[in-house]
Amino acid sequence: MSLNVPGLIVMAIFYLLILGTGIWASMRSKKVERKCTGSDGMEITLLAGRNINLLVGIFTLTATWVGGGFILGIAEAVYNPTLGLVWALMPVPYVLTFFLGGFFFAKPMRENKYVTMMDPFQIKYGNVLSSLLIFPALIADVLWVARTLVSLGGTMSVILDLPYVYSICISSVVAIIYTLLGGLYSVAYTDVIQLILIFLSLWICVPFMMTNPNSMDITLTAFNETFQAPWVGKLELRDAGKWIDDFMVLALGGLAYQAFYQRILSASSYTQAQVTCFASSAFCLVLGIPSVLVGAVAASTDWNLTGYGSPTPYERGQAGSILPIALQYLTPSYVSIIGIGAVAAAVMSSMDSALLSSASMFSSNIYKNIIRKQASDREMQCVIRTSVVVCGLAGTALTFLDNSVLVFWLVGVDMSYTIMFPQLVCVLFFKVSNGYGASVGYLLALVLRILSGEPLINLPPVIHFPGFRKDAEGVMTQFFPFRTTIMLTSLCSILITSCVTSVIFNKGLLSERWDVFQIKRSQAKVTALTKLKKEESKKDYVEAKEAVVNKQLLDTSC
Repeated sequence: MSLNVPGLIVMAIFYLLILGTGIWASMRSKKVERKCTGSDGMEITLLAGRNINLLVGIFTLTATWVGGGFILGIAEAVYNPTLGLVWALMPVPYVLTFFLGGFFFAKPMRENKYVTMMDPFQIKYGNVLSSLLIFPALIADVLWVARTLVSLGGTMSVILDLPYVYSICISSVVAIIYTLLGGLYSVAYTDVIQLILIFLSLWICVPFMMTNPNSMDITLTAFNETFQAPWVGKLELRDAGKWIDDFMVLALGGLAYQAFYQRILSASSYTQAQVTCFASSAFCLVLGIPSVLVGAVAASTDWNLTGYGSPTPYERGQAGSILPIALQYLTPSYVSIIGIGAVAAAVMSSMDSALLSSASMFSSNIYKNIIRKQASDREMQCVIRTSVVVCGLAGTALTFLDNSVLVFWLVGVDMSYTIMFPQLVCVLFFKVSNGYGASVGYLLALVLRILSGEPLINLPPVIHFPGFRKDAEGVMTQFFPFRTTIMLTSLCSILITSCVTSVIFNKGLLSERWDVFQIKRSQAKVTALTKLKKEESKKDYVEAKEAVVNKQLLDTSC
């Protein structure tokens, strides 16, 4: 197969369009920064001045979740004869993520005017413990970058015959440049273009696949074994624990990502943040449909009659690349080129979010609050840009360590759910939580996760939960919802330890000189800051109301 020149031209046009949008958005960001006297430059860069347009907010939140892993992962699960549609979980748990985020998590974040999701930890627990909690969140973002680039590299190599290294490096450079230029403004407005491209490109390709003469009607193969097992799949009772665990990891793990709160905090009000979440959940469901259809068509295809030949993609171990393979062999070449645009758009929409997310936490929570508290606004802008570049380069470098990327990605996802989620719930909704409880919960979750083992990294389990099984190849797998069990154990340990230590120090059972985390002082600090935030919010509301009234009077007098 020779280099696909028309495909490369189309991709070049796509990248120029995205880069141009990013540059335009950066110019808009600078204009807003000159007009806004109440917001500093860092807040405009990271949160778009907390005044992002509702429609743009919906698009950028949706695009953050609908990445390369989303569209490729759903197609892979549906096509894989050992899984099927019932294991293609991503769209539905994401709906739960957005609804929970809108109903419960958006309000405390918005009311306290946090800049990142790590702010409440830093305020309540101090710099040392919060730094330990930031670390897994930063790692997860870097690995998010690596994952998205890997999916793009594999797709381009199939359709364009472009070397893996080139496709990854070009995409990485473009995403880093426009994220550098305009911060959240550039990311958000390019997400609008990218989401439109994802929607249109995939829906243009699907009809060609479904009418391919080598593919059967997907309704006939949904429940009947034809070329392989039915693509709907089945869920046996003994596998229900693993299904529940995977569902909860996807649904609740997403609530522990900074990228989610970056969109929530950029909204102009709590109501707008809620609407953004609810609308994005519907978009996620709709955008998952094309990938489901691609996987179903691939499972209903006689691959021996196509240019791909025998054995099937699953038998060759290429189930993970089924979407680009289906585009290449089940659609005309000009249509497959359109499809690659959808994958590239999905990848970049997630990558830029991860870049800005990690830059936000490092610049605001580590550099500004720990390293250089007196840093100027100009200095912070340089730190943000440097953080974006470092994160992008680190994620890009990891894409060339195939298996290692999988290892680190797994660690990041598990840490988000088993460690970060219970910590976030406690710090936001339980006043009793303190540094002692957070420390115990952190260590307990980490130890239990390691002892539970992980077959993907050849880590044997020490703890055998109910339903533990060994397959024919000797791989040992936990089918009990063990990650959810670890998360709940961590949550309970945080609350119990916090209650006990609060009683010990507040009742004077131990001298305050033994109070390492200074419980009394931290509680007083949180109370004072919360009161101050509420007073500021009331003041802002009154000033905004007066401005509206004055404007109406001026308009009337004219």
